[in-house]
Amino acid sequence: MPVEKEEKNEPKAQKLILHHTVHGKGAPLVILHGLFGMSDNWATLSKQYAASGFQVILMDLRNHGHSGHEPIMNYTVMAEDVLNTLLQIQLEKVHIIGHSMGGKVAMTFACLYPELIDKLIVADIAPKYYAPHHQDVLEAIESVMLEKITARSEAEIQLREHLIHEGTIQFLLKNLYWKNGVDGNKNLAWRFNFEAIKNNIDLVGEELPYNAHFSGPTLFIKGSNSNYIMPEDENIMAIHFSNYQLESVSSAAHWLHADNPTEFLAKTNKFLTINT
Repeated sequence: MPVEKEEKNEPKAQKLILHHTVHGKGAPLVILHGLFGMSDNWATLSKQYAASGFQVILMDLRNHGHSGHEPIMNYTVMAEDVLNTLLQIQLEKVHIIGHSMGGKVAMTFACLYPELIDKLIVADIAPKYYAPHHQDVLEAIESVMLEKITARSEAEIQLREHLIHEGTIQFLLKNLYWKNGVDGNKNLAWRFNFEAIKNNIDLVGEELPYNAHFSGPTLFIKGSNSNYIMPEDENIMAIHFSNYQLESVSSAAHWLHADNPTEFLAKTNKFLTINT
């Protein structure tokens, strides 16, 4: 007699409406940040896109910024979060820019809901698998004893014991804020949900499913000094995105929009405004 498998009650992902801010008027443009980031990282560029005639919607992805904290974190549920948020603000079709992890969310969203996408921009990430490579950052964050420190400078000292890249250190420090404790005192805390991110870090590098496809206009844009997108990655880009092009931003690494914002803005604006 065959043994019946015991059914597991897998937890279901909670529906989220993402924290978001809106700037400007015109064609809707959604911007999605990367791992450990938040929508504030794009505040300056969002104003420039708004000045170019776009209605910019900056979103904090789940477990980041001011959005909800949930234990489940994968690209399907993160794309659903974006969908729920667009439905909430009654937007039917949008352009979307996603950087790094946000680029994977944007690609997933475009493949799941192609009717909602006008043009897709993916910044410095390919639809391929990436092996886990954030261990130093995870260890640095975990080393910061928030319950014992009383100043941001102390957190910075602890981060510097594990990290040498100045940009990464300052990027993480932007996530610290003062939170009211149960004792009435204010304590430093991270905006992001560190436990959820750490527990799901392997999923961050997942490739797009083999049958995922988007035929709309797509721009992959990479930093000239970044190795996140390699020449051979164009093969997998073509499999998933049949109408894509690849551009490079000079003098820029993985955070290309911060390293060379002028060129990034010019190339993405051109793609968004040209008739296709």
